[in-house]
Amino acid sequence: MRLKTTPTNYCYSVGMLFPDLTEQNQKYLFTFLRRIEVCKKYKPKFGQGAGDGLSLGEFQQLYQSDPFYAWFGLDNPLMYAAHKAAGGITSVYRQLGTACEEVFRQILRDEFELSAVQSTWFYQTSASTDKKRKLSLDGRVDLSDIQDAAKRDQFEHWLLAAAGHVGVVPEIANVLKGAVFEVRQGYKSKDSKRQNADIANAAMAYSQGYLPVVVVLSTQMDSDIITRYRHEKWLILLGSLSGTNLQSTYTFMKQVLGFDLADFFRQNSQTLKLAIDDVLRALLETHG
Repeated sequence: MRLKTTPTNYCYSVGMLFPDLTEQNQKYLFTFLRRIEVCKKYKPKFGQGAGDGLSLGEFQQLYQSDPFYAWFGLDNPLMYAAHKAAGGITSVYRQLGTACEEVFRQILRDEFELSAVQSTWFYQTSASTDKKRKLSLDGRVDLSDIQDAAKRDQFEHWLLAAAGHVGVVPEIANVLKGAVFEVRQGYKSKDSKRQNADIANAAMAYSQGYLPVVVVLSTQMDSDIITRYRHEKWLILLGSLSGTNLQSTYTFMKQVLGFDLADFFRQNSQTLKLAIDDVLRALLETHG
């Protein structure tokens, strides 16, 4: 399935191809398809700076000019395809993660009628050089921003239960004003720098009155990371189809946010599979 890549045309194509979907679902589907489409354009850079990557011809010219690589035949088109596939697969995971962040944040806005500012959380910190850095998580819900009383009461009830679930003492749980969210498609990296940053984010979130929540759309999260984050009193939601709204991303989405994300993925699974298949075929081609 090939769709136009400019935002206007792409959105128009989604609406034309999937007229039975609600406008809201078309918007979310568009976000995923647009991000997946980006991966088809991936070209390996082979250490040649920050450009758009090398074509097959440019790659062969580079490797043929290097005596050592030429002697071993590393200018082989299959070598190019292997590099393109390896980097491209990383791009697929990265783009899926970005789409998950964007859709989750949009769901917060749509379900709780939040503005872009209200659904975003960031803070500034000073590094050792006294240069300020802007750090952020992927979403925020502040109880005071939810205008619908029933939805506000429901989220507050969940917030208190979630705080108790991670071991926050009642004196602090009772003054929490909302939650902030780190959204991932999966979390298997052992990157200590990333983990340390998240732990710092959690401390800052609590200091500002927010419960920190990791929202994982898949079930792929390293057990050591789960243990470490729970120790720092992150609430962790995993992409299981079973479990309570304190355990399962999809139960939380349906019961607390009011949008059945699992059903959205089920309905659009064939479309998403075709888009991924199209990307994988493009990445595995020997030409570039």
